[in-house]
Amino acid sequence: MSSCLPIPSAEPLARRSAQARVVWGSRVVTVGGDAPVRIQSMTNTDTVDVIGTAIQVKELALAGSEMVRITVNTPEAAEAVPHVRDQLDRMGIDVPLIGDFHYNGHRLLTDYPSCAQALSKYRINPGNVGKGDKHDRQFGQMIEAAVRWDKPVRIGVNWGSLDQELLASLMDINSARPQPWDAKQVMYEAMITSALESAALAQKMGMAHGQITLSCKVSGVQDLISVYRELAKRTRHPLHLGLTEAGMGTKGTVASAAAMGILLQEGIGDTIRVSLTPQPGEARTQEVLIAAEIIQALGLRSFVPSVTACPGCGRTTSTTFQDLAKQIDDFLRAQMPVWKAQYPGVEKLKVAVMGCIVNGPGESKHADIGISLPGSGEAPAAPVFIDGEKSLTLRGEHIASEFQGIVENYIENRFGSTRASSEA
Repeated sequence: MSSCLPIPSAEPLARRSAQARVVWGSRVVTVGGDAPVRIQSMTNTDTVDVIGTAIQVKELALAGSEMVRITVNTPEAAEAVPHVRDQLDRMGIDVPLIGDFHYNGHRLLTDYPSCAQALSKYRINPGNVGKGDKHDRQFGQMIEAAVRWDKPVRIGVNWGSLDQELLASLMDINSARPQPWDAKQVMYEAMITSALESAALAQKMGMAHGQITLSCKVSGVQDLISVYRELAKRTRHPLHLGLTEAGMGTKGTVASAAAMGILLQEGIGDTIRVSLTPQPGEARTQEVLIAAEIIQALGLRSFVPSVTACPGCGRTTSTTFQDLAKQIDDFLRAQMPVWKAQYPGVEKLKVAVMGCIVNGPGESKHADIGISLPGSGEAPAAPVFIDGEKSLTLRGEHIASEFQGIVENYIENRFGSTRASSEA
């Protein structure tokens, strides 16, 4: 045999940031360092609508969002924040709330201390805190509130609302270079400079390094990758990832997955949000599910059992395996809110639902539990594999319900015993 180099590990690179934390009551969400990549989302309700906002926050939290951002843009919204928090506490939802501030955050955090106290974290956009000599003063008022109430902040730069004075200054510097950068490179530098200088100012005013998360959000995949690679070289602050205005449906999903998948694989990113425009009638929670799928596909975390299913071909003339794969996937997702506490570790379960003999038995053996349904011209039998071994064969009209029952029994026997042993 010819010698060859060993195949490198496919594991994502270790993350590079320091650790921070977000707290509400007894709930502490660690961010950065060795902590898991966290999922964040944002409501699209009017925060003044206390019940509507609390309900949407609850839905996002139950879908898997570990922090939820809400808009705080008016005095009425600031007054509503403590009531949203109270409503969530009454519903038993302890997810931390992040206040999203633009333009008037310095006034709202100063004039409405109950709002400042009820929030777990503040998002500050340095491009929208004031111009000229007002900039540092109004930014400072927001940092003073964060220090007073011991709240972390995310300094979130956005290329759609970048500090124009800073950008103009960097453009002037660039024009004097012997070989000027192109306009996009200057834009990148302005975003990174805005984030880093704002973080340095916040620390000078008394914030700890670990209380500051940074983000530099853009709407292009290659732009996001370029900006964050450079940002990660220059700071150890935890980083929040997300394509701003990612888009709707397939476009937003694919763009977010492509950009964040590359960065997370390189160890860049500590919290993520998929800024998906909901399609008509689509739940806001879709952005949370996609974020979880991105993280789980990279092997960084497990949220729900994974269902492997073949795409179908000329051998799989029946749609039975498609129906069964969807049924099992929907069933597992629906049960997870209960199973998380009842069956520790069940989120790592792997199920295979295959449509013919070509890859069916092999994929089923690689899964914890799998079924190979008969394809075109095959005998009307469906072998079931459990822990890599053929266990039984299903036949007849009730294969779907019988297989679901087998999955339920497997989960109870395997993961129920895990809980029992941990309690013993």
